[in-house]
Amino acid sequence: MARKRQRRKPPSGHRVLVIGLGRFGGSLALELANRGWEVLGLDNDARVVQDFRQQLTHTMVVDSTDVEALRQVGAQEHRRAVVGIGTDLEASILTTSLLVDLGVPNIWAKAINRQHGRILEQIGAHHVVLPEHDMGERVAHLVTGRMLDFIEFEDDFALAKTVAPAEATDLPLGESRLRAKYGVTVVSIKREGADFTYATADTVIRRDDVLIVAGRTNDVERFSELV
Repeated sequence: MARKRQRRKPPSGHRVLVIGLGRFGGSLALELANRGWEVLGLDNDARVVQDFRQQLTHTMVVDSTDVEALRQVGAQEHRRAVVGIGTDLEASILTTSLLVDLGVPNIWAKAINRQHGRILEQIGAHHVVLPEHDMGERVAHLVTGRMLDFIEFEDDFALAKTVAPAEATDLPLGESRLRAKYGVTVVSIKREGADFTYATADTVIRRDDVLIVAGRTNDVERFSELV
């Protein structure tokens, strides 16, 4: 029988407003709740709200395009809000705009494409998330390369999880000169049966070690191809 995941004790003052409890907003709200956050979940569908009633701190049926409705549920009292509305672009944009007007200082908004994302940024969303697009890019790197995992950040910077290449083994990192040759930095190392540890110039990499490397996206990809 699967073990029930225990919720962490809520940190003081850690609460978030999640608007739109679809696949993205709903899974995000549940994960935040499991991490001990106080979550107020809003949706305009009573059946959806009912599904989350026992799992989130508070849930309400609310039309998030109505500024008075948002005020009544205390949206302006939250320092963090997530707009998870995806299919109804008008509702997504208007809801985000109202949260900006209410002075919420940290707003994350889901976009279904780059054009939608640009509009959300223009009206004041502090963070725009394109879950399908971002996941597609990540999986593409994994499918076409030899990486075990891959995360790309802005400004052409990435982290990759990869197996140590032969030329880097049995040498201290300081002597292998990986940074000079490939433009990447080995951040962390994991040996079979052990946890990840920080890498230093004196760290000796062994065959089958798993590495976390950081650098420019193209450099990280090129290094991972050495495996």
